[in-house]
Amino acid sequence: MIKRSFKLALLPAAVFCMVFGTGLKAQTLDEARTFTKNEQYDKAEALFQQLIKNEPANSAIFFHYGENTLLNYFADTISNSLNIAMKEAADIFNQGVSANAADPLNHIGLAKVAFYNNEDAKAEELRVKARGLLPAYKKVAKIKDPKGYAYALAKIAESYIRFEQVDTAKALPFIREALSIDPRNSEVYIIAGDIYILVNDGSKAIKNYNLAQDWDLKSPAANMKIGSIYVKGRNLMAAIPYYEQAIALDQNYAPAYRELGQLYSMAGRFNDSKKYFEKYLELTQGNIPAKIRYVNALFYAKEYQEVIKNVEEIFAVDQSRTYMNRIAGYSAYEEGNYALAKQYMDRLFANLDADRLIKKDFIYYARIIARKNQNYPKLVIDADNDASELATLQAKYATLKSPAKEQAKTAIDALQAKVDGARAQIRQAEAEFEKAFEAYDKAVGFSDEEDLNLLYEKGTVQYGAHMYADAAATWSRLLEKGRDSENDFIQVGRAYYQDKAFDKADEVFTKMIAKYPENLQGYLWMANTASAKDPDSELGLAKPRFQALLQKAAADSVKNVKEMYDAIRYLGYEALQTKKYDEAKAYYNRMMNLSPDYRIRALSSLSTMYMTMGEYPKAIEENNKILAIEPGNEAAKSSNQYIAQLQKSAIPKAHPNEITGVISDASGEPIPGASVRVKDTAAEAWTNARGEYKFVMPEASETLVISAKGYKSIEIPVSKKRIYNATLDK
Repeated sequence: MIKRSFKLALLPAAVFCMVFGTGLKAQTLDEARTFTKNEQYDKAEALFQQLIKNEPANSAIFFHYGENTLLNYFADTISNSLNIAMKEAADIFNQGVSANAADPLNHIGLAKVAFYNNEDAKAEELRVKARGLLPAYKKVAKIKDPKGYAYALAKIAESYIRFEQVDTAKALPFIREALSIDPRNSEVYIIAGDIYILVNDGSKAIKNYNLAQDWDLKSPAANMKIGSIYVKGRNLMAAIPYYEQAIALDQNYAPAYRELGQLYSMAGRFNDSKKYFEKYLELTQGNIPAKIRYVNALFYAKEYQEVIKNVEEIFAVDQSRTYMNRIAGYSAYEEGNYALAKQYMDRLFANLDADRLIKKDFIYYARIIARKNQNYPKLVIDADNDASELATLQAKYATLKSPAKEQAKTAIDALQAKVDGARAQIRQAEAEFEKAFEAYDKAVGFSDEEDLNLLYEKGTVQYGAHMYADAAATWSRLLEKGRDSENDFIQVGRAYYQDKAFDKADEVFTKMIAKYPENLQGYLWMANTASAKDPDSELGLAKPRFQALLQKAAADSVKNVKEMYDAIRYLGYEALQTKKYDEAKAYYNRMMNLSPDYRIRALSSLSTMYMTMGEYPKAIEENNKILAIEPGNEAAKSSNQYIAQLQKSAIPKAHPNEITGVISDASGEPIPGASVRVKDTAAEAWTNARGEYKFVMPEASETLVISAKGYKSIEIPVSKKRIYNATLDK
């Protein structure tokens, strides 16, 4: 506890009276404070300003005016700016200090502002200053205004509250001292209850609120606060009698109606909720701040459509409330109406001063754009496929004759319009994405310390939009800033991999292995990267890496079964492509022994191997083993049917124009149902469940077109090779 070394005689009685508002027109000041308590902040502000004109030397007016400003901010933290509110309140408190520097209350107000601005040392200096301005005492009976003295001490205690947190070791000694001076002070008990509820001591909070009620029988505040304790504990029914008692004490006490409106909204009783909110708005005489409180309650109750409706009603009366675009934009986003959300946020950014924008504005804006354009990757794929089809039609057009030519012209014009429209949408989406990424950057750097979680989120959006190079660059910043877990390395490397920047991917995975030598995913992705750099195994880059992965994973075949499977799958396939059939068979048998989960895949691979060798009975035998395990396996049935057709038609085992291959995605998983077509011909085949295809090309074939639903089509020039593997990107 701070030592009291000043004597009462050091503070003149006239000044002491002025400090605690016991001078002129106290009733009028009480009326202004009543407006504040009833959450009519605009009316309170107007009355405070009039009081200041009438009594410019009454420092108590400035203090309560500053308090009104702070409460107005906390009533609507969604729409209001903390920085602006604190600056406005500080200006008012400083005017109060200028009016009477001996008044401790305005120093306390400045301490609150400093504390909310994270200027803790400055806040403590101001508290000490305020405490020093209070007269020292030896006997409580000698204090001329014990009520005002205790109130000032309680306000010092309250100044230790910051964003729903409080240091009770510092705050409660002031409360105890205040109650030793004036044990009947209702306002001190209210503040004490507020402090206890912040540390989840509901029992002591209720005790203090009850004492507040005992010493001010007409005040509804204590009952309302007790009700709020029960609401916080989700005991809604227990809260209702306290709110009703608050209304019984003062039927015009607007906050109690608001609390009941929120309570019934939480309970899903929206008709009752609306009734109490309407009464709340009626008592506050429809003032805009009251309606804004209502809008905030609707937002927290997730009544987003009602939020938007009420915001539009506010705009119809008062267009100056630009910041209300914020909560409307947030609500439209939560409602899933991203186009409308963007409209609101665009208006917010266009009309609100930059220093009144908050971090959440940039976060929401970025997320709104990301969701609005979530179909961008599909749009690009569809546009590319349509453009490819258009090029094919255009190439054929010159060879056609009427009426086929006229029909083709109609189809070409329609497809051209479709492609042009899609390209315009793509350009718009890309422009909007740029704004989203700028918003993420502003949110990331909004404070002195960068928000790495938002940086991660930005990269996730870029990756989802298939902007792989951008995602890799964004996530690389995390590595630079020390956020370098195994997963962080993997996502950076995978982004480079998807961008086909294989050297960069290899560099990232190499660094990962150096830092996390026991993490097998690093070895796996190094092997995948080598495979991507050498898809036809002509350079032999991937095989030694998969062998190294298999050797390392084999140390614990149970724990590392997935990594072992990935390695064996590649090594078996590589052996098969190079016609090392005994080696391939050994790998596939090893795969079968890994786990029952891989038995069918191993049998399927053996079947493929025997088909490649032309040993069709053995291939059928492996398929039948699959069907014995899983009678409904369509891939095995289809394979047997295909073999039967081959045997029936007696197609030569090695036709000079026969081609084979496997179509897979970027992660190496096979793509069933992919189309492999010779360009400008009807020659086409589809991959089976293992991504495999085989067919005979026409003579003089020049280009293969490979496509699959949901993937970008690619073209591969035909050469002397007869194995064409391909990877499709989404």
